[in-house]
Amino acid sequence: MNKVLVSLLLTLGITGIAHAAGNAEAGQEKVAVCGACHGADGNSAAPNFPKLAGQGENYLFKQLQDIKVGSKPGAPEGEGRKVLEMTGMLDPYSDQDLADIAAYFASQKTTIGMADPALVAQGEKLFRGGKVEEGMPACTGCHAPNGVGNELAGFPHLGGQHAAYTAKQLTDFREGNRTNDGDTMIMRTIASKLTNKDIEALSSYIQGLH
Repeated sequence: MNKVLVSLLLTLGITGIAHAAGNAEAGQEKVAVCGACHGADGNSAAPNFPKLAGQGENYLFKQLQDIKVGSKPGAPEGEGRKVLEMTGMLDPYSDQDLADIAAYFASQKTTIGMADPALVAQGEKLFRGGKVEEGMPACTGCHAPNGVGNELAGFPHLGGQHAAYTAKQLTDFREGNRTNDGDTMIMRTIASKLTNKDIEALSSYIQGLH
């Protein structure tokens, strides 16, 4: 594991536990509006909306904070990706509310989709082996062999996520449209090594990963 990745793990691990602990039971009472797009239990039916069920609590909390800040008018560049569909929706929520919501979705079980059999071999090769010749590490280093992520470090759970959503995020990282991966730009750097076909295969593989 290289020094940059170790440094990132330590940094995210420290910041990831710095927020107030979320209460899943309290969070269940605050997610009614979320259910319209993400499903009552966080398993969205529409592939363009991410599954939140089973996602790491630290990661979810950070994303919710980034979206809340980044969707405000005049938000500075780099404050988090702007999710237009959620503009203003998180404004009424305090940090404790967001922590509770994150805790609730983290406590739910992710449903697993199906990978395209024609893309499994290439997707698995990228996920487990990276692209060594181009200096791209395997996804397993941060997201675990079974895609459950790293809760302490704040690396997200990927297994079962909609392929369409994952593909969009990887493309956005590659094109610089998503920038909330920290100063180390770890995901932007990794995504820069991926072709469109790589992203298609990797996203499909992740959809069926468990």
